[in-house]
Amino acid sequence: MQVIGAGFGRTGTSSLKAALETLGFGPCYHMTEVFAHPEHADLWQAAWRGEPVDWDGFLGGYEAAVDWPACTFYRELMEEYPEAKVLLSMRDPEKWYESTRSTIYELNEAAERSHISRFVYGVMTLVIFGGFMRGDMIEEIIWRGTFDGRFEDRAYAMQVFERHNERVKREVPAEKLLVYEVREGWGPLCEFLGVETPDEPFPHLNDAAGMRRAVRALRILSVALPAGLALLAGLLVRRFVRARR
Repeated sequence: MQVIGAGFGRTGTSSLKAALETLGFGPCYHMTEVFAHPEHADLWQAAWRGEPVDWDGFLGGYEAAVDWPACTFYRELMEEYPEAKVLLSMRDPEKWYESTRSTIYELNEAAERSHISRFVYGVMTLVIFGGFMRGDMIEEIIWRGTFDGRFEDRAYAMQVFERHNERVKREVPAEKLLVYEVREGWGPLCEFLGVETPDEPFPHLNDAAGMRRAVRALRILSVALPAGLALLAGLLVRRFVRARR
């Protein structure tokens, strides 16, 4: 691994993943990789609990990593890959909070409302990413872990965000660190990584609208599925009663 992303999710990490892969640092690990490989969730949870993890065993095929859950373990990844550079993706704290609250947090809340919701969430990740994903890892590492179960406390969540960023700046040697916002485009990123600037626009992927649609779909399906099953059961009972007459 050559690039370790230490910035929280919703700091342009989807765009950053696409940019790094364009520059030759691919594949790049992102939360979507956990959805595609649900077995990875157990490894991240083990690392969170302080258990030994064979990092290279499941990340060795990746040239870079951004977004959660990798950003939580930037220190462990720096130890595993001492030659890697560290990329701290930043964003205005208030905009970061609003984006996170209205997308991944709302999606998690919708998924955790009931057993049906969790099942529908798993089916959605299976259809979109190819893996049936549970929300346990996200809940343990991000919402209950990183934010101490207090993400809805806006001021507290923003403090956690800012403390994390300051910790990265203190702990990572300056020559190995780039503090970066995706709106800066190719220039600082290519200079930091020592590569030529591509002859194409920087990828600006806005997945917020898609995630909000996913939240709405999850809520609708979580209501429609039991209603549909109840209707089907009623029809089957009615048919059985008629057949018995």
